[in-house]
Amino acid sequence: MAVFTGAGVAIVTPFKENGEVNYEEFAKQIELQIAGETDAIIVCGTTGEASTLSHEEHLDVIRYCVKVVNGRIPVVAGTGSNCTETAVYLSQEAEKAGADALLVVTPYYNKATQKGLYEHFKIVADSVKIPVILYNIPGRTGGVNILPETVVRLCTEVDNIVGVKDATGNISQVAKMMALANGKVDLYSGNDDQIVPILSLGGKGVISVLSNIAPKQTHDICAKYFEGDVEGSRKIQLDAVELIDALFCEVNPIPVKKALNLMGLNAGILRRPLTEMEDANAKKLEKAMKEFGIL
Repeated sequence: MAVFTGAGVAIVTPFKENGEVNYEEFAKQIELQIAGETDAIIVCGTTGEASTLSHEEHLDVIRYCVKVVNGRIPVVAGTGSNCTETAVYLSQEAEKAGADALLVVTPYYNKATQKGLYEHFKIVADSVKIPVILYNIPGRTGGVNILPETVVRLCTEVDNIVGVKDATGNISQVAKMMALANGKVDLYSGNDDQIVPILSLGGKGVISVLSNIAPKQTHDICAKYFEGDVEGSRKIQLDAVELIDALFCEVNPIPVKKALNLMGLNAGILRRPLTEMEDANAKKLEKAMKEFGIL
């Protein structure tokens, strides 16, 4: 059984002006997501600025998220690292905190071979009992790509590696992987502009940036598709294309935090080296939000 089906939000981590995690605002955003019918919370991922959280902050944010969600929907904790031992530590602590599953990104900077990737993910998964979703995002990992054969091998040979968040943008690669998968790979789109195409190839849903600001609409893209209303699903997907483009006109999560702040949801500042959005891009984002009807 899949960890979740539908739209999981890659939730932001709100910060105060002094740089501390703003837990009060974080709780509000979790509640808004649940009220908007989001199907899972993915905490401490790329969008959550995990790369600039200390290990202690990282784990505290996971613990707090699990506490606030309180079993209402699954919590998937981002616990990846370019150091296998660190990924093991974060994964074990997230499991202790009560996370329902883990999202483990491809090791960055090291540029591991396919053999190295296999061993890394297997070691991490073997250190815990909860399900693991691989996260394949070559654009963030120095071009390192988990090849279809490696994804399928991991999902077949390691009991608790259940699927992959694919943010390669390469639909041909995804199709090849699903042709090889024989039902062994739970596939999630990592790109908001490719939800419907991924679902058409057998995907279970999306791990979404868009859902931070449009949870109901993102949920409905998936829900309508699964209900057989492909046209309705496709319409929301296409209507959202301009907004999605604006959400990625600067590196994530710069635009989505700006969007939340424009909505009065107080996502707060970004941690360096990320900086505030350029004025021209912010205007583009605001215009797209208005046209989509969320501002």
